[in-house]
Amino acid sequence: MTLTGVDVSTSSAVRLSFDRVIHSVDPLIGPAADLPFLAPGFIDLQVNGFAGVDYNSPAAPQEEIARSIRVLFSTGVTRFFPTVITGDPDEMLGALRNLARARATLKEGAAMEGFHVEGPHISPEDGPRGAHPRQWVRPPDLEEFKRWQEAAEGAVRLVTLAPEWPGAPRYIEALVDQGVVVSIGHTMATSAQIQDAVRAGATMSTHLGNGAHAVLPRHPNYIWDQLAEDRLAAGFIADGIHLPPSFLKVAIRAKGVERSVLVTDAVMPAGCPPGRFTIGGVEIELHPDNRVTLAGLDRLAGSALRMDRGIENLQRLAGLALVEALAMATRNPARVGRIAGRQRGLEPGERADIVEFRQDPATGRTEILRTFLDGNLVYSKN
Repeated sequence: MTLTGVDVSTSSAVRLSFDRVIHSVDPLIGPAADLPFLAPGFIDLQVNGFAGVDYNSPAAPQEEIARSIRVLFSTGVTRFFPTVITGDPDEMLGALRNLARARATLKEGAAMEGFHVEGPHISPEDGPRGAHPRQWVRPPDLEEFKRWQEAAEGAVRLVTLAPEWPGAPRYIEALVDQGVVVSIGHTMATSAQIQDAVRAGATMSTHLGNGAHAVLPRHPNYIWDQLAEDRLAAGFIADGIHLPPSFLKVAIRAKGVERSVLVTDAVMPAGCPPGRFTIGGVEIELHPDNRVTLAGLDRLAGSALRMDRGIENLQRLAGLALVEALAMATRNPARVGRIAGRQRGLEPGERADIVEFRQDPATGRTEILRTFLDGNLVYSKN
């Protein structure tokens, strides 16, 4: 298979040759007009649900999970971490088993690179807890983690926790020893507790700037501490709702583009018409302005963001160049999420996860033309 287009990372017109992996990236000898852009397929480390499908539900039908992944392909996503949040222990295990079955049996399952467990070892306090149900918040427990991995068939690759729990550093060390990425999130940790977590092996901050108190001390506080820690990469929800442009700009400048990751934190209503939905027994509402809140409250409960729109927003709201925004959606999450074969961009030997797209120079609107996963065409606009 070959593709011709402009490699965004080099601004060069190239011809890609690939099957399951990229074999060659050859510059075009002569000029070619009106070429589309080519980039590695997008990677989203935090997807709670999509297109009306709740990945937290043990009863989510396999065919519906497959359909939701096909919709994700239309947004340029080729790899993602389905995310299971704080809940009843048996329900969480059931969700992981259901996702593991989908990953193993669906033809679309290869896109599910691994699973992200966000909670339940988070702060029980209003604000940092976010929309997670308080009654299921509980301390870190290695035996529970082992049960998750058994249910997930070893596919839990990322765990978010609040490091202020007693014993958190030992828990972090144990997970890191097993190759799991540990991320700090939904926390009210002190500076010392954040430093202890980083020394124990935590390498990421989950949706930094969200899952926090409405009012914080000027300094120190747990957002500044994480921004200042160069050993932590950070995920950002760039939907124009979760973070104002001023914070997004400053936070990315503080972390540097190389340590910044675009995440959607998408939930079940993403890609659906506005209305009310139930996730894990919690009623939420998708508003016409694309906000997702707890029903009847002005408290955010995930997002309805798509990765292609997130890339646009990074350019429009944070002032990033397209190549920088794409790094936050491709190579950076591959490195932070330890996804093999996806960390060098469009290079020989890398997995042939490729997205072909155009971007309107006047409006900045991104149009996904084709998406390839492991060299197979999984989405075509026409």
